[in-house]
Amino acid sequence: MTRTLAMAAALLVLALPATGGAQTAAPAARAGGDAVSFGADGGEYTATGIALRGRAEVVQGQNRLRADSINGAITGGDLTRVEASGNVYFVTPNQTIRGDSAVYTFANDEVVVTGDVILTQGQNVLTGGRLVYNTRTEAARMEGGAGSTGGRIRGVFYPDSGGN
Repeated sequence: MTRTLAMAAALLVLALPATGGAQTAAPAARAGGDAVSFGADGGEYTATGIALRGRAEVVQGQNRLRADSINGAITGGDLTRVEASGNVYFVTPNQTIRGDSAVYTFANDEVVVTGDVILTQGQNVLTGGRLVYNTRTEAARMEGGAGSTGGRIRGVFYPDSGGN
C-alpha cells in the first residue's frame, strides 16, 4: 500500500506543470537502501518504469546521477535499475564520474559508466573507456576502450591531494 501511494504521488508530481525547474518525486525505496528521488524537465511513469527527459537526475542518499535522459525499471514497486544517456555525471561525496552513458543497478550497488569516462577524486584523475563503480565499497575498476584514450587507461595521481 505504501509503495502504491508513493508511486501515485510520483505520477501526480510528474503530471503537474513545471514551475521553473526540475520536478522531484520520491518513489519507494529499494529494500535495505536509501529512498530514491528523481527530477527532470519532463517524464512519464508506468507501473514498470519511469522515463525522464531534460536535466534528468536520480538521487539516492548522497549519490546523484545526472544526464540528458534517464530510463528506470520498476519491479515489485521498487526502482531497481536506471539507464542514463547523454552528458552523464555520477557524483558521490568523494568522486565525480563523467561519461556518455551509465547503468545503475541498485541490487548490487553498481554503476557502469561507458564512453570516454573520466573519474576525478580531489586532484586525481583516471580516464578510460568503461568504469565499474561500487557505491557501497567505493571500489572502482577502469578499463580501456576506443575513443580519446586510444584503448588505454590513463591516470594522474597527486600525493596528499585531498582525495580519499
